[in-house]
Parts: sequence; structure tokens; C-alpha cells
Amino acid sequence: MKEFVIEAQKIPPQQRHSHIFETFDNLEAGESIVIVNNHDPVPLLRQFEENRQEQFQPEYLEKGPEVWKLRLTKLKKEGCCGFCGG
Repeated sequence: MKEFVIEAQKIPPQQRHSHIFETFDNLEAGESIVIVNNHDPVPLLRQFEENRQEQFQPEYLEKGPEVWKLRLTKLKKEGCCGFCGG
């Protein structure tokens, strides 16, 4: 399974969340993105909980104080074979 790293602090703030959502939406089921940031990405995680409910599994890999790493794994739908990325 693939895992993509996004260094969030290197993306302009006005493009950051949309870039992360776009990358996540292009993942296949079982693939992940790891978001590396200089602060806890709680606002982003809340947006995922609101807009991608039951589509992802979050896991903190590192929790500061200088670097946070959050893995978001795309889940496959119940009964899905995984080939469509759904």
C-alpha cells in the first residue's frame, strides 16, 4: 500500500487544506497520506470528520512539540473489493 507525505507548512495557507483533500480523494482504498506540520492539525482533522465521515482512519505518528505527523488512511466501503478505490 502506498503512503504519500505532505509537508503542510510548505504549502501556501490558502491552498493547504484543499490540496490535502484533493490528494486524499485521489487515494485508493488502503492508501495513506502522512501530514507533517509544525502544529497539531486539529482543524484539518475536524474538517475530515465533517466532510469525509467514515472514509478515513486517523493515526498520530508524532505529537509535537515541534513536529506533528498525522496519517490518514482511506478506508474501503463495506463490501467493497477495493479495486475501484471506493
